[in-house]
Amino acid sequence: MFTGLIREMAEVLSLQNSFLTLRAKYIPKIGDSIAINGACLTVVRVNTGTFTVELSPESQKVLAMENYRDKVHMEPAMMMGDRFEGHIVQGHVDCLGTITSINNNGNSTDFIISLPSEYSRYLIPKGSVTIDGVSLTVNDVLNDAFRLTIIPHTIENTLFKRYKVGTKVNLETDMFARYIYNMFKNKEDNLTWDKVDKIMAAY
Repeated sequence: MFTGLIREMAEVLSLQNSFLTLRAKYIPKIGDSIAINGACLTVVRVNTGTFTVELSPESQKVLAMENYRDKVHMEPAMMMGDRFEGHIVQGHVDCLGTITSINNNGNSTDFIISLPSEYSRYLIPKGSVTIDGVSLTVNDVLNDAFRLTIIPHTIENTLFKRYKVGTKVNLETDMFARYIYNMFKNKEDNLTWDKVDKIMAAY
């Protein structure tokens, strides 16, 4: 489990076949789980100041591999007793999102991200979503897209500062939204989150 709060930006040294080697201040142990751009990966080698994780061919088909260059988001798995912030992130990327609009509002920037329609049902206004491993709040849910408002601090300290229209990102919807939707989807046709609220209020 992760929180979606980035521990540091790790430097990509190489990506050869299935092995991604990174330089970072934080050095995990062999066998540790670590989220790289939001994907939970296993550490297979550790050297002085560097470590290597393995990306299966299947993972490389699913992930936005164009973002595994230069710098990447890195978050170690949570440990018992860690302070819990962000939201519960599994490190299981659901799908790729595509940035379709970037609008600077002065003290914040709106990003609109499209996604496959079958995953938009798991997005809730003011709920949580993970973009390349960063825990964020959904402001609006649109037709097969959603809007995020990002503050300057987040942009300057994450990959958001290099994202452009057309950039693809790893996207993980909120675990609880997926569970709740699947619990109630057979209770009523055309299930919406308003209907879910009414169903839950009846219990």
